[in-house]
Amino acid sequence: MKETSVPFNVPEKGTNRNPGNAIRRRSFLKRAGISVAALPVAGLLKADDSMRPTKGDVAILKLLAAAEIIETDLWLQYSELGGTQDKEVSGENGGNDLYMGALQILDGDMPQYIHDNTDDEKSHASFLNKYLMSIGEDPVSLEQFRRLPSSQASGADKDAKRLTNLTQLTVDTTFWSRYRSITNPDFDPGAKFAQAVPSLAVGQHTAIPRSDADTAGSFLSDDNTKSITPFLQAIAFTAGFHFAFIEQGGTSLYATLAQKVTSLEVLRILLSIGGAEIMHFQTWQDKAGNALPLTNVVDPMTRVTVSFADLTKAKGETSPESLNGDTLQANLIMPEPTHFLNQQLGPVAIIRPTSTNNSGAMAAIKGFQDDGLFIGQRQDFLQFVFELAEQADAAYREID
Repeated sequence: MKETSVPFNVPEKGTNRNPGNAIRRRSFLKRAGISVAALPVAGLLKADDSMRPTKGDVAILKLLAAAEIIETDLWLQYSELGGTQDKEVSGENGGNDLYMGALQILDGDMPQYIHDNTDDEKSHASFLNKYLMSIGEDPVSLEQFRRLPSSQASGADKDAKRLTNLTQLTVDTTFWSRYRSITNPDFDPGAKFAQAVPSLAVGQHTAIPRSDADTAGSFLSDDNTKSITPFLQAIAFTAGFHFAFIEQGGTSLYATLAQKVTSLEVLRILLSIGGAEIMHFQTWQDKAGNALPLTNVVDPMTRVTVSFADLTKAKGETSPESLNGDTLQANLIMPEPTHFLNQQLGPVAIIRPTSTNNSGAMAAIKGFQDDGLFIGQRQDFLQFVFELAEQADAAYREID
C-alpha cells in the first residue's frame, strides 16, 4: 500500500519562543475561556511552569497519543486471549486457556506480562490525551475508525470492533540482530540485518487464534500437563516476536522525537514514557528467544508456513562485532555497543536508531502498516494517522 502524504501548515521559522517571554499556561487557559479548575492536573502543578508547548510539541504529543491508542487496541486483543484476566484491563471473559498455555512455553509469567503491558499502553494513551486537554488542545480520538472484526475464539470480546488486525501479520524481526550487532543504522541507513525468524517476514501470519479451530487438538489437564499442537505453538511464538517488534518501535520513536521538542515539560513526558517502552522491549526480546524449534508449520486456513530456529543454541555461530548485523544469539538481550555520533569515539551501548533525519514518526506508522496491522482499514484512517506523523516529523526545537 502506498504511503499517504497529507499537506499541512508547518510553523514558520523565526517564531521561536524562549522562557523570558513565554505565555504562562494558566494565563493562556484563562484567555481561552477554559476553566483551569475543571482540567486534569497534568502540566498545571508548578507556579513557575516552563513555557507552553509549541505547535511542534503539540504535533508530537498528538502523534504519540494516536500511536498509544493503536498499541492499546492491539494489546487489548492479546490480553483478552492471553493475559491475566481481571477488571483492570480486559474484563473477565476468562481468556483462552489453550493460547495462554502456548504462550507460557516462552515464559510461565507471560499472561501477567501481557496484562501489564496492556495496562501500561492504556495509561500512556490516557495521560497524553489528558495532558493535551490540560494545555487547551483537542485530544486524539480514533473511535470513528473502529471497524475491523474481532477474533471469534473463546475468551475474545467477539462483538468488539478493532483498529488493528493481528491475523495477517508480516513481522520484521531484524530488530533482533540490529541490537546484537556493532552496526548502527544511523550511520548506515542501508545496513542489512538478519531476520531472527525469516519466514515471519514472508506471507501473512496470525498471532492470535482466529477461532477455536486454531486451538483444536491442544489440551490442558488438571494435573498441569499440556499438549499444544505445533500450529498453536507457532501462533504463540509469532505473538512473542511481534510483542518485541511493536515495543522496539516505541523505544526508538520516543528517543527520536524527544530531540525535537521545545518545552522541558514535554521533554520530561517523552523521556519518562519512553523509558517504559524500553522496559517492554527488553522483556519481550528476552521471552521471544525461548521459542522452541519448529519446522514448516502450515496454517490450515492460509497454507502459509513458518519455522522457528532454536536461538538459544546460536552461541558462537556469529559475533557481536559483526558489521553485517547477523548475530542471533538469544541471550544477548543487552544492546551490543555500537558507533554513535562519531565513530572515532568508539562503541557505546545505546538505543537505535535515533537520528532525527530518518522521519521517525512516518517510519513508525509505515512500520505498523507494513506489519499488516492496518489490513482492512480504509483510506480515511491511513490519511489521518499519516498526517499526524508528517506533522510530528516536521516539528523542530524552537530555541534561539
